[in-house]
Amino acid sequence: MRCCWWVCVCWMVLIAGRCETIYPHCLDGIMMNVVLLDDDISPWSMTFVRSAVESAIQLDAELPCKRVKQNLTANFLGLKTSLYSKKGCQSSTCEVVETLKNLTEGWVLLGPTCTHATFQMVDQEVGLKLLMPIISAGSFALSCDYKDNLTRILPPARKISTFFTKFWDFNNNIKPKWSTAFLYKKQENTEDCFCTSVCSVIDNAPMTPHSDKYYTNKSSIPAMKNVLVLTMPNTRNYTVDTDLGNNVTMNDYMAAYHDAVLLFGQVMRKIWSKPESELNHTEVVNINHFRNISFDGIAGHYKLDDHGDRDVNFSVIYTTTDNKYETLFIFNTVYNYTNIVNSKPSFIWGRHLPNDTPDQGVQNVIVIGLGVTVVVVATIAFIFYRQNRRERQVRKRWSHIHSDLITPLEYNERSLVSLKIDEDHRTNKSYMIRQGRYDKKIVILKELKHSDGNFNKRQRIELNSLLHIDYYNLTKFYGTVKYDHGVFGVFEYGERGSLRCVLNDNISYPEETFMDWEFKISVMYDIAKGMSYLHSSDIQVHGRLKSTNCVVDNRMVVKITGFGCNTILNPGRDLWTAPEHLRRQGISQKGDVYSFAIIAQEIVLRRKTFYTEAYSDRTEKMARVQYPMKITYFRPDLNFETAGEKELEVYMLIKICWDEDPERRPDFKKIESSLGKIFSNLHNQANESYMDNLIRRLQMYSRNLEHLVEERTALYKAERDRADCLNFMLLPRPVVRSLKETGIVEPELFEEVTVYFSDIVGFTTLCQYSTPMEVVDMLNDIYKGFDSILDHHDVYKVETIGDAYMVASGLPRRNGNRHAVDISRMALDILAFMGTFQLRHLPGLPVWIRIGMHSGPCAAGVVGIKMPRYCLFGDTVNTASSMESTGHPLRIHVSQPTISILQRTDCKFEYEKRGETFLKGKGTELTYWLTGETGEDYNLPTPPTAENCQRLQQDLAQMIQECLENRSLGSEVMEKRNTLSTRQRMVGRDGGEQGGEEEDNDDQPEYLHLATVNNFSTLL
Repeated sequence: MRCCWWVCVCWMVLIAGRCETIYPHCLDGIMMNVVLLDDDISPWSMTFVRSAVESAIQLDAELPCKRVKQNLTANFLGLKTSLYSKKGCQSSTCEVVETLKNLTEGWVLLGPTCTHATFQMVDQEVGLKLLMPIISAGSFALSCDYKDNLTRILPPARKISTFFTKFWDFNNNIKPKWSTAFLYKKQENTEDCFCTSVCSVIDNAPMTPHSDKYYTNKSSIPAMKNVLVLTMPNTRNYTVDTDLGNNVTMNDYMAAYHDAVLLFGQVMRKIWSKPESELNHTEVVNINHFRNISFDGIAGHYKLDDHGDRDVNFSVIYTTTDNKYETLFIFNTVYNYTNIVNSKPSFIWGRHLPNDTPDQGVQNVIVIGLGVTVVVVATIAFIFYRQNRRERQVRKRWSHIHSDLITPLEYNERSLVSLKIDEDHRTNKSYMIRQGRYDKKIVILKELKHSDGNFNKRQRIELNSLLHIDYYNLTKFYGTVKYDHGVFGVFEYGERGSLRCVLNDNISYPEETFMDWEFKISVMYDIAKGMSYLHSSDIQVHGRLKSTNCVVDNRMVVKITGFGCNTILNPGRDLWTAPEHLRRQGISQKGDVYSFAIIAQEIVLRRKTFYTEAYSDRTEKMARVQYPMKITYFRPDLNFETAGEKELEVYMLIKICWDEDPERRPDFKKIESSLGKIFSNLHNQANESYMDNLIRRLQMYSRNLEHLVEERTALYKAERDRADCLNFMLLPRPVVRSLKETGIVEPELFEEVTVYFSDIVGFTTLCQYSTPMEVVDMLNDIYKGFDSILDHHDVYKVETIGDAYMVASGLPRRNGNRHAVDISRMALDILAFMGTFQLRHLPGLPVWIRIGMHSGPCAAGVVGIKMPRYCLFGDTVNTASSMESTGHPLRIHVSQPTISILQRTDCKFEYEKRGETFLKGKGTELTYWLTGETGEDYNLPTPPTAENCQRLQQDLAQMIQECLENRSLGSEVMEKRNTLSTRQRMVGRDGGEQGGEEEDNDDQPEYLHLATVNNFSTLL
């Protein structure tokens, strides 16, 4: 039985909006809402009923009323379905929804006639709460029985069901007691005939219990002599017109809705007859006015019972021996009593009706025939059972593969067959798949989530069905294996990875040379063949078809995986899922066809899944597919305008495969046939044999492979040189070579090296007046200048720690006495560089550094595994650091051992004796200032002397204050810089009344707080 399910949806919208309406608190504007189908097919259509309702309103207006009289009005809302190919209840389009949103008035609802639509409104558990009474000329089914707000103006199915129950028990001299019955209904009969369970045929025309042909046409046919007919009483004041053309005069549905208006008018006159003071504004919607009430209409006298259903006197009619219709019994539904009309009927059974069982002789023949049939069927079933018993027992058993039979793969066996270099996928463990070797074959292990390995009977049968799947385009399933951390399915391995990976790999599978249009068609053809076989197997449906569940083997054959296990795994929700399954979870063969269409679009365009130019977010795409907001449904892009003749045929196939209506999508048999024809046409147009095509493809692949090998070799060499260059910047060349060759670096002792240290004077205070990014830029500018100087000298940069800069010479490659010379010349170059250096954020402010040098023995080696460092150890390093910390700004502080080495060389360096200097851990040592080299002009900055050190603090204070004032555009800009010194000054100004001279002195920057000791020439 097909029913108008979509009408239910429309009615739910109507009632949802109507239930929120606040009914007016007056009796003005009383109105009836008439909502029915508006077509030319249904006898209860608005096309036919409207005139009857308007006629009844006119008739009611002419009736007198004791008190205030108000005329009834009607609001007609019809469901227009005649514009579509499927008219009436079969239409899938409802345009009345927007109209119903404006429905805000009405005291009674006439309609609907459909049982399913009415059920959605009146059911207490799942239905909507509708306050107004409903009067329906239909809704016959038992699901609408005993509903509070429903009044059925035509006898429902339960009245006829009561007739069968009571009439079968009734017996007299004409009718014996019956205990059995058979109900028959033709498929083409309408819903009302089905619901009442009674139907007869006269001249091949269906006649329902509402038909009047038994009274107007007294002549019967011989075939009706063996039939008793149950029908309505002959109380109509009209003639039923069965022609549903434009000139239809009256039918039972039109009469019923006509009399429903008279019923409502009678109820309203009863209310209007009361004094106005006694009127209850909510009494209009009281359903009790429509219970236990009688009234007259054009269909005769109406009597409604306690539940609002009409009671009638059913007529039981028989055919006489001379082919005439006569009434035999009258059945009263009020008292459920059967009254005999004709005590001496003339029918073919004699004087009384036959029993409900055949005569004994006929019964014996039937019993014997049934017995023989049972014996034959039982014998065949027993033979079949014995033949299939073993197979059924095997299908109900399941045993896991022993975990020892699956061995791990070697590392070189784990990579996919691809020429693409993808470091992200190699390092990202989320791309790693579980692989192993089983029965000398490489397999993958897919986790069966939400399963502990103890499969139920249904799951074991499904797994056994999977074992029997053996097809060229489907991956082989070998069984399941159980580990401590889960249960896994063992499947055949695709050497080239998933189809999604192949489509993304434009290097291994170039678009123009290898993956041409013919190859794309063959890929789709492989998928269609695999799915066609799968749908015809015991598995029947995939449920998770997507490009990541299609793998490619070494021979470039596409195989489908991930099928089966539907009783174990839940279907996912992704871009490949059909819209009907996004709205309601489940799987179906038509859903697989939709998933195939999405994969086909990926193959054709070689873009990401569900590619559209308008949207890129995955969640938004799924939402638009699940809840379409426009008339055209949201699908991926396919450019039909620029498609050629050969592409257009495939595009049309893809479009019909992702149709919104699942019934319009083709099955995989048709898809396989269509792709096979397209593939054959491509071969015929190319005028080449299959072998010629294969050889051509191998030649193309070979040429492409040679080109890729050359390109990859060049890229490898460039990448190797780049990596070596980066390593040489982090570690010395000999250390890098030793690490690459042996993996270890032995620590080494050097007899004599020179170590250089320098740092920035007042760096901490500079940081307080600078933002973090300005500090980073400042150090980067300084150290880039230092690094460029190092390239011109035989030195090795050890490390930088904050503002400290450490360099050594004489290691890891020994250079005789050159280490002191190279460090000295480098120090002079660095000092000259600092003389011209300008800070970007503090222009005009000089930056001072202290430099210290010392020569002596040293040990060196690589420390650590993660980010290894080449570190120096020994007293020489500590002494060089002390030389720097005890030096003066813009001075190169040199120890006696370094001076001695310089004196042994041919180079003429200029230096002056500083005097005795206290070095931590060494005591008092004689040190020197390196001032230059004979014959070289370094343009060194002038260092501060001991004589002007007393005024040094005031001079530099003035300079930094001027730089800060020039840098800032105002106090607001200074506050926005958010430096520590700015915040300190603001806190100082807000600190209270302790300003004065002492506060002004504390405001001097720490950058200018130079150390003062008795011997100013020793420590600054």
